[in-house]
Amino acid sequence: MTEPTSTTTRLTVAQALVRFLAAQYTERDGVRRRLINATWGIFGHGNVAGLGQALLEYGGDMPYHQGRNEQSMVHAAVGYARQSNRLSVQAVTTSVGPGATNLVTGAALATINHLPVLLLPGDVFATRPADPVLQQLEVAYAGDVSVNDCLRPVSKYFDRITRPEALIPAALQAMRVLADPLDTGAVTLALPQDVQAEAFDWPGEFFAERVWAVRRPVADPEELAAAVRAVRAARRPLLVAGGGVHHSEAEDALREFADLTRIPVASTQAGKGSLAWDHPADVGGIGHTGTATACELARTADLVIGVGTRYTDFTTASGTLFSAQGVRFLNVNIASFDGHKLAGQPLVADARTALEALTAALAPRGHRAEPAYVTEYTDDKERWEYRVDAAYEAEDPDTRPTQPQVLGVLDELVTGDDIIINAAGSLPGDLHKLWRARSRDQYHVEYGYSCMGYEIPAAIGVRLAAPDRPVWALVGDGTYLMMPTEIVTAVQEGIAIKVVILQNHGYASIGGLSETVGGERFATAYRHRAEDGTYTGRPLPVDLAANAASLGMRVLRAKTVSDLRAALAEARAADTPTCVYVETETADTVSGAPPAQAWWDVPVAETSTRPSAVKARELYERLAATRRRHL
Repeated sequence: MTEPTSTTTRLTVAQALVRFLAAQYTERDGVRRRLINATWGIFGHGNVAGLGQALLEYGGDMPYHQGRNEQSMVHAAVGYARQSNRLSVQAVTTSVGPGATNLVTGAALATINHLPVLLLPGDVFATRPADPVLQQLEVAYAGDVSVNDCLRPVSKYFDRITRPEALIPAALQAMRVLADPLDTGAVTLALPQDVQAEAFDWPGEFFAERVWAVRRPVADPEELAAAVRAVRAARRPLLVAGGGVHHSEAEDALREFADLTRIPVASTQAGKGSLAWDHPADVGGIGHTGTATACELARTADLVIGVGTRYTDFTTASGTLFSAQGVRFLNVNIASFDGHKLAGQPLVADARTALEALTAALAPRGHRAEPAYVTEYTDDKERWEYRVDAAYEAEDPDTRPTQPQVLGVLDELVTGDDIIINAAGSLPGDLHKLWRARSRDQYHVEYGYSCMGYEIPAAIGVRLAAPDRPVWALVGDGTYLMMPTEIVTAVQEGIAIKVVILQNHGYASIGGLSETVGGERFATAYRHRAEDGTYTGRPLPVDLAANAASLGMRVLRAKTVSDLRAALAEARAADTPTCVYVETETADTVSGAPPAQAWWDVPVAETSTRPSAVKARELYERLAATRRRHL
């Protein structure tokens, strides 16, 4: 930290905030980074004269990015934070009213995924010279409520700055939360439009450089000893790697643990890539969208070692996956809350320090999984890879590809430098089962909130954090239609993301789910209405490639597998934003991805006159009966 000064400086609240943010840093493992790297913004009457003016005045200190949609700006900032291992963050400023409420979805995504983002929405007048003002929500029972209060439940820290001097403690608390690996998520400072422009004499110490140390908590010795005993006693252990492995940069520590013990490693959506796909201990994704190898190991495991995972329902197959008699859980997590899940034995610590300590404690006497167990999962993994090859292979390169074949062509092309981004639809399932992650951060699937529209803006944020790497946003037609507007931003800034649009004429993922739960794919296709009132008429004449081109993106159309291979190669080499558009064949007519290897609980109508729902309910009741509570 620089030497503080006792002098004061007269600035507006917005100017003071920008100067303060520009002087904040994080430090972990001796590496120092700027905490607030840049600010995204869309200006309206609620922030144009405050933060807008401040960003203009101090543009040399705080880089600015112009967005097109407030939710998209949060997604871009979240993508940046994830790629930066949560050590560098971006801020987002909006006007009052709809600009502020558009932040809510992005804030929920950030907080659920434990990813930091600073939200700076404008707010209605604190001094209330005119009441109500444009876009003000009137609440009869409370004069101090505004639409920004919608952000309270999805923020890890929230404050409304109604006096200039209140900014000082609020700003410090905001930085504390952003830099805290345990508590981080969306942080909101609501800024009334009059207060933003109000001047105050700020102490010089407020603008001094400040370094926030990012902690690596070590394991309690007694918890560590108990964990070592649990690992040594296990005969069929399975490690489940979650997103905490990546956030902690614990991949090397995990690999050393796996090399020593030969314990198989499965991964959640957030943890995929913790081991490279070809590491002998890697058995792929786990849970409803996982591999047969990992899911069968989970069913027979006597010890599940969860590292940095929240054990969501997709991971546990809604409580049906870890079904062996007497199975126990050892939960390595920085959060005690997650460490105690499933009645687990907690090892509360940073993922990297905990894995290093476990490896060191096991090494002197040596500890390896039983040879027969290693042979079993190795052979199962080899059989699964044959299934991946079959899903990827296109016998005739002049035919329209299936979605897995699109992934197969991309798999041939990429290296460990490429980053693949996805969030929603049927792609997360195919990717989790099939994708062969080559590097620690190649696989970027947002599945905590699984938010349609995340991919394109997140790709921009990731590319800003990794400007020399190829960044791919994979989107289905449903996701693309949710939020394509940040293509304009990519074009404006020359951010060379690669967007792959897979046109499958509807909500393919929910269509398939609808069919399995007796919904008969109701209202999931993109088609005209038929005479009977259903959406079963002709396909809609929507041209998403033309839409992307109209937003300024270079577009390559691919009709066949051969076309696709050439288009993806051209896109990868491009130094401008480029889109590859491909219409995919359905799995009904061509081999697709293997089906789900574990259950997911989506309740089915208990009563119905339709045979499909009656049949689906019978299956649901049989599967739900296999659920168990780990007590």
